[in-house]
Amino acid sequence: MSEMRKDPAIDIAEREDKIILNDVNRELYDFIDEEREEDFYRMEEGLTEEIVRQISEEKHDPEWMLDFRLKSLEIYNQTPVPDWGPPIDGLDMDRISTYVRSKSDMVGSWDEVPEDIKNAFDKLGIPEAERESLAGVGAQYDSELVYHNVREDVAASGVIYTDMESALTGEYEEMVKEHFMKLVPPTDHKFAALHGAVWSGGSFVYVPKGVKVEIPLQSYFRLNAKGAGQFEHTLIIVDEGADLHFIEGCSAPKYNIANLHAGCVELYVRKNAKLRYSTIENWSKNMYNLNTKRAICEEGGIIEWVSGSFGSHESYLYPSSVLKGDGSHAEFTGVTFAGRGQNLDTGAKMIHIGKNTTSFIDTKSICKDGGISTYRSSVVVAKSAEGAKASVNCGSLMLDSISRSDTVPAIEMRTDKADVGHEAKIGRISDEAVFYLMSRGLPEAEARAMIVSGFANPVSKELPLEYAAEMNNLIKLEMEGG
Repeated sequence: MSEMRKDPAIDIAEREDKIILNDVNRELYDFIDEEREEDFYRMEEGLTEEIVRQISEEKHDPEWMLDFRLKSLEIYNQTPVPDWGPPIDGLDMDRISTYVRSKSDMVGSWDEVPEDIKNAFDKLGIPEAERESLAGVGAQYDSELVYHNVREDVAASGVIYTDMESALTGEYEEMVKEHFMKLVPPTDHKFAALHGAVWSGGSFVYVPKGVKVEIPLQSYFRLNAKGAGQFEHTLIIVDEGADLHFIEGCSAPKYNIANLHAGCVELYVRKNAKLRYSTIENWSKNMYNLNTKRAICEEGGIIEWVSGSFGSHESYLYPSSVLKGDGSHAEFTGVTFAGRGQNLDTGAKMIHIGKNTTSFIDTKSICKDGGISTYRSSVVVAKSAEGAKASVNCGSLMLDSISRSDTVPAIEMRTDKADVGHEAKIGRISDEAVFYLMSRGLPEAEARAMIVSGFANPVSKELPLEYAAEMNNLIKLEMEGG
């Protein structure tokens, strides 16, 4: 990617032996498991047709998927790198391995997971979370799922929750073929095309008509491999009148060379169905997070996004909602924390097509130690979307004078029979508020962390208790770092 402008903050690929990444104390997430040749298969670095064919062969793709991958590779090679976001020239695809997997097969019993991988997820609390509050769990390690299980009562209701490979090569192949990368086509942008060529792992969910899943399903993605990419695909279909809460979490240890995350999430919300999709992205600060997420809602459908973005060196992340059906509704609630050496370009998109559709965006961004946060939103109201209402509210909290926060909203109105509003606020922590808390006995650092947690409360209050606790802990860690 030599044609791109130079990234002034970091050039990981060229200076891996010299770079020092200042980071917070992330011991819970930063443990590294040794990648032993006898236990792991790692594909050569780079991106060629031969590599794409090898991935397809490894995954036993049907012929149509191999054709899809090769076409995506062609689109990738013809599509320029985006030039409007943060510079990403520290990312060199010739030094990224697109496929790394454990040599063990995916299992449905936690006891059968290889000991080193099981220990990694044990440290992250995944088995405990499954036992206490989840209807089903998928755990991905590098490029493939290593564990997957769903509660018997949930499966008995007709809910399908499996890994993408099993869905693709099994009885759900036609359903996958009908929906796979139809919402996010490879032509969408360069890294969607990359995903289409080398995707691996991820989750497939189908909730039948009228079924309401009372407790969440969860997938957790752990990228352990050094100098590798993770390209999981999440495909969720919530049928007419059904209801689901799906949670995704992710983490990676810190390395001194670039890692890449270019996953894809496609969410289909049928008539009068409801889907809440919650995620906490907790990547380390050598990660380029170029993820794409999109939902489409039919008549009366509801999509709710709850998003926490922490970590990563640079991010391009804009979950989008297509309100196709009349009376459909979308909400996006998100928080982004940018610290030293981070340039996070995040936001949300709302596309109103149906009549009387409604959307609401509420985002919070926090900047510290020279971090850069850019809020980028798009609200499009089509000519057909009479009676549409949209509201955008973004707030930025800057914790010092060397950080930067920008707001780049875009509103496109093609009918005068709609109502759209936008409000943006940028501020700093009040010295009076800090003094007040310190006068009540709190140390200054703890007082500031409490204020920041309160600022992010619109997101944390929408998460299940254990995930809200994790998010608040991440905020605390970020406040202690630097």
